[in-house]
Amino acid sequence: MRKVAIFTETFLPKVDGIVTRLKHTVAELVKLGDEVIVFAPDGGITEYAGAKVYGVSGFPLPLYPELKVALPRPSIGYEIEQFAPDIVHVVNPVVLGLAGLFFAKSMNLPLLASYHTHLPQYLQHYGLGFLESTMWELLKTAHNNAGLNLCTSNAMVAELRSHGIERVDLWQKGVDTDRFHPRFKSGKMRSHLSQGHEDCTLMLYVGRLSAEKEITQILPVLEAIPNSRLALVGDGPYRAELEKIFAGTKTHFVGYLQGEELAAAFASSDVFMFPSRTETLGLVLLEAMAAGCPVVAANSGGIPDIVTDGVNGYLFDSQAQDSLLRATQRLLANPQDLLRQNARAEAEKWGWTNATRQLQGYYDQVITANKASTLVGTAR
Repeated sequence: MRKVAIFTETFLPKVDGIVTRLKHTVAELVKLGDEVIVFAPDGGITEYAGAKVYGVSGFPLPLYPELKVALPRPSIGYEIEQFAPDIVHVVNPVVLGLAGLFFAKSMNLPLLASYHTHLPQYLQHYGLGFLESTMWELLKTAHNNAGLNLCTSNAMVAELRSHGIERVDLWQKGVDTDRFHPRFKSGKMRSHLSQGHEDCTLMLYVGRLSAEKEITQILPVLEAIPNSRLALVGDGPYRAELEKIFAGTKTHFVGYLQGEELAAAFASSDVFMFPSRTETLGLVLLEAMAAGCPVVAANSGGIPDIVTDGVNGYLFDSQAQDSLLRATQRLLANPQDLLRQNARAEAEKWGWTNATRQLQGYYDQVITANKASTLVGTAR
């Protein structure tokens, strides 16, 4: 049994891909016998799946109010001392994660970090692209304090290494193939998403409604494909702007869906649209594919690790004009049954238990290396 302290910049009740991965990881770690504490911005939650959640008060991020910034404080150090972890796992060390980094180093605790949010690229979408090189330097400084750095796609492993981040390895993807399944296909959900137009071509987007997701790229596709409708599931800081941009089109702003409703939304749609170029993995793509929904996604970041063009979905060149439209037209012109079967088959390769067992192996690797380093230091 290991005692694992996880520091994360985002956790429940927020809904996003990082939180989804953390939820399953924490639950699997506990199920596999580990003791876990999660340090996260305070969301009113003190326990999850048998793990203690230590909430740290914070304030909303000005550019993204849904995201809370929780500042490090001395009481965290006391809590870590009481818990006495075997390893500290920092998820996206930016603000609160720096506390995990600091206390791990000051207490000589084994430290592992994981990279899930492509922050340098996000800056471009908020008019802060000039800070990209500075962000990479900060990330390099933080991550190079860790005994091991994990990414969730081969593309991100290469990206981090190219920016001088050391000791980088791949943490395999995971998806809940029981929750997301073609059996949840529902005429009622299809009617809801399409606002009563079940016979249309139903395009679906699920995720944050934020600038870096590049949702506006779907607009010309919606306008060019006859008898098509778009359902946007989720919420975020860009929603009001998107409502203006998509005004007068056949677009339904659905809001958040969870559980079986979300699974039904995937399973009941004709194509999942994912135009974002900033994805380190794109967990939501795996969820769509597990539900048997063919996908159209950007050929960038971690997405090609999941989507094989023409086999289980279609990739588009985000730099080429009309590429998203052409990829969507290709998907709709080909037999859907085979695409759906292939999408499901790809998702079935990636369960959360295997991904978490792999993570435990990485934990043991870092713990062993830290012990060896400590012994060498003592001998000197």
